[in-house]
Amino acid sequence: MEAPIEREETDVSDTPGTIPPASLPEWRALDDHRVALDAFDLRTAFAEDPSRVERMSLDVVGLHADLSKHLATPETLGLLVELAEACGLRERIAAMFSGEHINVTEDRAVLHVALRMPRSTSLTVDGVDVVAEVHRVLDRMGAFADSVRSASWVGHTGRPIRNVVNIGIGGSDLGPVMAYRALRHVSDRDLTFRFVSNVDGTDFVEATRDLDPAETLFIICSKTFTTLETMTNARSAREWVVSALGSEDAVGRHFVAVSTNAAGVAEFGIDTDNMFGFWDWVGGRYSMDSAIGLSTMVAIGPEAFADLLAGFHAVDEHFRTAPIRENLPALIGLLAVWYRNFWGCQTIAVLPYDQYLERFPAYLQQLTMESNGKHVTLEGAHVEVDTGAIYWGEPGTNGQHSFYQLIHQGTTIVPVDFICFARTPNPLGDHHDLLSANVFAQSAALAFGRSAEEVAADGTPAARVPAKVMEGNRPSTTILTDEVSPFRLGTLVALYEHSVFTQGAIWGIDSFDQWGVELGKQLAARIAPQLLAEDEPELDHDPSTNDLIRRYRSMS
Repeated sequence: MEAPIEREETDVSDTPGTIPPASLPEWRALDDHRVALDAFDLRTAFAEDPSRVERMSLDVVGLHADLSKHLATPETLGLLVELAEACGLRERIAAMFSGEHINVTEDRAVLHVALRMPRSTSLTVDGVDVVAEVHRVLDRMGAFADSVRSASWVGHTGRPIRNVVNIGIGGSDLGPVMAYRALRHVSDRDLTFRFVSNVDGTDFVEATRDLDPAETLFIICSKTFTTLETMTNARSAREWVVSALGSEDAVGRHFVAVSTNAAGVAEFGIDTDNMFGFWDWVGGRYSMDSAIGLSTMVAIGPEAFADLLAGFHAVDEHFRTAPIRENLPALIGLLAVWYRNFWGCQTIAVLPYDQYLERFPAYLQQLTMESNGKHVTLEGAHVEVDTGAIYWGEPGTNGQHSFYQLIHQGTTIVPVDFICFARTPNPLGDHHDLLSANVFAQSAALAFGRSAEEVAADGTPAARVPAKVMEGNRPSTTILTDEVSPFRLGTLVALYEHSVFTQGAIWGIDSFDQWGVELGKQLAARIAPQLLAEDEPELDHDPSTNDLIRRYRSMS
C-alpha cells in the first residue's frame, strides 16, 4: 500500500521560483556558458568524448532518452540544474503534489496527478480525500463502459449502441481523439468512434452522416455545460436523435454528460445518474485521464484504461522523487528553456514515428502553448524573458517529405523530439525496420550534416556542392521505447506535462490558467446575435469588425 502523500504547506508567492530568472547568477552563468559554446560542434564533441552518449542518456520507466545530440555538454546540464534549483523547481513540484493552490490567478490546486494515483493512495486537500473521489468516478465510468461494450446498454428502440460520438472542444476533444487514435489497435472494433469539436456545422454533419441514430450514443463533455461550441453541437445532436426516433424520451438513452452542472444536464434531458463529474483542479488540457476520457474507456475497456493511468503515475512518481539531474521530464523542460532563452529558438518539433500517434503533436500544441503562452509572472509583472515556444509536428515519415528541408538546411534552428518504437502492433514485411531506420538517420543527419568535402567526394559538380552541404549541429532528443500501448501513452503524455511544468517554474509564470482565450469568446458572444438578427443591427465594434459584419450579412 502506498503511503499517503504528505501535504507540505508552501506559500508559492515566497518561493524562489518567483524571482525574475534573468536576475539570478545561475542565469548569467548560462549566458556566459552559451557564449563559450559559439564554436561548439557536435562532430567534435562526439570525437573528444567517447562516453558522451552514456553521460547524456537516461532510462526512465521504459523510456530511453538520448540527449547526446543537443547543443550542450554535461556542464550545460549541470548549469541548467543549478538554475532549476535556484528557481525553486523542487519546491514547486512538492507544492503541486501536495495540493497547494499553485494556479494563483484562479486560486486553485493543480491535481491532474491525483487522477492517476492508485486506489491505495490518499491525498487530502481542503478536507477532502481527492483520490477516493477520483476512484468513485472511475468505478462509475467502468460500469458504464462495460455496459456499452457488452451491449447491455441499449438505445431508445432497444437496439445496442454501435457508435459513440464524443462532443467537446479543446482538452475535451484533443485528449480523447488523440488517445483513441493512439490506442485504436486495442479498442473494441465492433464500435465506431467519432469526435466533434468545431462549431462549423460541417464537423457534425460529416461525423454523423453514415451513423444510425438508433445505435448512436453521444458523450457531451463540458464542465459548465455552457461552452458555446460544445453546446451548439450538443443541441444539434439532440435534434438529430429526437427527429429520427420521434420522441424526446430518446435523449435519456442516447446522451450522457461529463460535467459538473447537474441542473444544466437535467434540463437538456440527460439523467444525472449518467453524468460523470470532475473537479476545478483539473484543467481541460490535463483532463484526458479524468471523466473526459470516458470515450477512451469505452473504446479500450476499464482494464486498459487502468494501464493508461498506471503509465501516467509511473512518470509522476519519477518526476516527484528523482533528483533534477536524473529527472527526465525536468531535463527535457530545461533543454526547452535552454533553446528558447539562450539560443533564441521559437519552435520545437515533436515527430512521432508511429502512425497511431498522428494526433500527438496537435495534442501537445494545446498542452504546451496554452500552458506557457504567458506574458506575466505569478505576481502579475511583465516577464523579462521569452516564454512558450511553438510546438508542432507530424508523424514520420510523412514530415520528411514536407518540412524536414527547413529543419536540415533552413536558417532557423528547430530543436526536435523524435519518438520511436522498437515494436509495432502491425508487423508488415520490413515496414517497421525501414521506419525506424529513418528515425536514426534523420537524427544523425541533423546532428552531423554533410561537409562540402564529403559532398564533393561523391562526384557532385562543384557548382552544386553548396546546395547539398548540410551544416549539421541541429539538436534533437531521441526517445526510444517498446511499443504503443495504454501504459506507454500514459508515460509519454506525463513526460510532456511535467516538462511544461518545469518550463513554467523557471519562467515564474502560471502554467495552469488560460485567460488569453477568454476575450475572443466574449466578443463572439456579442457578435453572434448581430449576425443572426433579422433587422440591421446597431454595431459598436471597431471599424474593421463593423465592416466585416455588414459584408457578411449582405453575402449570407
